[in-house]
Amino acid sequence: MDDLQKYTAEQPPGVHAFFALVETTADLIAASERYWQSHGLNGARIRILVEIAKAGGSLLPSALAERIGVTKANISVLLVPLANEDLVRIDGDPHDGRKRRVTLTEAGERLLRDKLPGNREVIGRRMDRLSEAETRQLQGLLAKLKD
Repeated sequence: MDDLQKYTAEQPPGVHAFFALVETTADLIAASERYWQSHGLNGARIRILVEIAKAGGSLLPSALAERIGVTKANISVLLVPLANEDLVRIDGDPHDGRKRRVTLTEAGERLLRDKLPGNREVIGRRMDRLSEAETRQLQGLLAKLKD
């Protein structure tokens, strides 16, 4: 058991920073998720709608899967309840009949317009703990960690 101490307790600063980042991210996600749950919604499903909106309202399921970090098979499963609730529509691609396209419906757009401002306010209050300079510095540091 003593040999595990070097991997659990005796962490170099970089590893310690990694776990602090993970814990902080989890805490921020939990704050966001509490907001969505208070409105009877699911943050993961909202993220799908947001990604479609960011893409201009429509995109291929494979592109959506890549954006949210799931497999192509999983995106199909995740889209079914959104389609059943009329938040997205899944149609054939007009440019390639072999492909499908996911489109944000009017109901999906309305949901985002109604609920995103409140969510962004919750996250904004947390992030406002940092000064503008600290926020820019954080963004720069996080960019250095990306592949």
